This record gives sequence, C-alpha cells and structure tokens, in this order.
Amino acid sequence: MYKGIAFFDLDGTLLDSKSQITPEISEAVTQLKKNNILPIIATGRNEREIQKIKQAANISSCVTMNGMLVKVEGAIVEANEIDPSDCKTMLDFARELKDELAFHSTDQLFISGVNDYVRKSYDYFHLDLPPIHPTAYHEYITHMILVLSEGNDSIYQEAFPKYTFYRNGPFCIDVVNKGISKGTGVQSIKNYLQLQEIPTFAFGDGINDLDLLDACDHKIAMGNALPEVMERADYITDKNTNGGIVKALKHYDLI
Repeated sequence: MYKGIAFFDLDGTLLDSKSQITPEISEAVTQLKKNNILPIIATGRNEREIQKIKQAANISSCVTMNGMLVKVEGAIVEANEIDPSDCKTMLDFARELKDELAFHSTDQLFISGVNDYVRKSYDYFHLDLPPIHPTAYHEYITHMILVLSEGNDSIYQEAFPKYTFYRNGPFCIDVVNKGISKGTGVQSIKNYLQLQEIPTFAFGDGINDLDLLDACDHKIAMGNALPEVMERADYITDKNTNGGIVKALKHYDLI
C-alpha cells in the first residue's frame, strides 16, 4: 500500500541542466519506491519526449501535456483533446504573427514549420526538431498545442479564451483546454487509485506548476523556481542542479 505520492515536474526540477536524469535522481526514485512512495512525472511534454527520461528514472506513471493526458502504469486515466478546427484557426492566427505551432498527440509530435523561434525552443530543451506536418491535427488526436513564439502571450489568450496558455520557456507557450492542468491530473490519479487520504508532494519551478502545487498537500519549489512558485510553496529546496530534489526528499523523510 502506498504511503504517499510524489509528483515531479521535469525541466528545471527532476532534470539537470542538460535535461538528463542523474544517477542521484535515479537512486532517490528507487529509494522512494522502497519506502512505498509512488513517484509520478508531471510535465508539459508528451509521451514521445519523455520515454528515455521515464526509463532512466524508472517512473512509469505520468501526467503529460499539463494534464491533458494522464496515465498510471500504462493505463489511460484521463485524455482530453483539442478541437481540430481550433488547431486550424490557431495556426492561421499564428502565421499572421509570424509564429509556428507544434501539435502533440499521445506519442507523436509535429511542427507546422521552422523559423528561429522553433529552432531556439527545441535547442533550449535539448530536443531534436520534430517532423514538419502542418495538418497533423487531421490525422492524429491533438492533446496539446505549442505556440513557438518569444512573445504574444496575451494576444493569444485574448483571441482564444477557451484555452489556457502557459509560458513554458523563452520561446514556447503550452496550450491546453481551459480548466485542465497538472493539478487536475493529480486528482484524476488519486481518484483512479482510490487514494484520497495519503499525503501528496509536488515539486516544481514554473508557471505551469502552480496548479500542481495547489493540488498537493506539500508544495516544494526548486531553488531556481520563478518567484510566483516560491511564494506558493511551503518549502523551498536547493536548485535542480545542486541536489534540490534529494535534499527535499530527505527534508520530508521520504528517503
């Protein structure tokens, strides 16, 4: 029986500066499991982008695409979609602003085109450029859109009020259905596992982690977190590049 659930953001949290899982993190996750704490990834990335990370960390359950897709041990717990007609409308709108989009399905990822923002965004996250397929939303279910742009956040939010736009890096904005977040993913997992009473722990650093922290009993901000995240946290650990995860887990006697 699980004694707790720990939800980990990836970039800036569980991953190092090269977007890798370190041996220390892998060892800590192993110890968590021995202590009957269920580790779960909570990320804006999709399944394709985190396969190697899941293997390196030995974590099989995840909240991906900011809550749009939730899996526990491979079983789909929640799946939300973006209307294909909205994909087309948003792409036309983006191109008027000289931006491009990325379309995320369960395990596929396509971009609508390539420009400097696209290259910089994938370089920033140490990822290869996905294939170009501007009408991928006709062939695959789109769970999340990325707006590949250095700005224009408020312009998109005003134009598409039925969606939430999370700035998730200097060159990209995550787009999900309004009301869906990493926090709703937490509740979906607790309901699925029928574990409402055990303590939950959230580890994060970015804007899209605020709902994650709000949904958990114990809210941990990384030392490199945004000020808004630190203000919401009840414990601030060290930076992700300086053992912050391990230090926080030890602080809560989880390992």
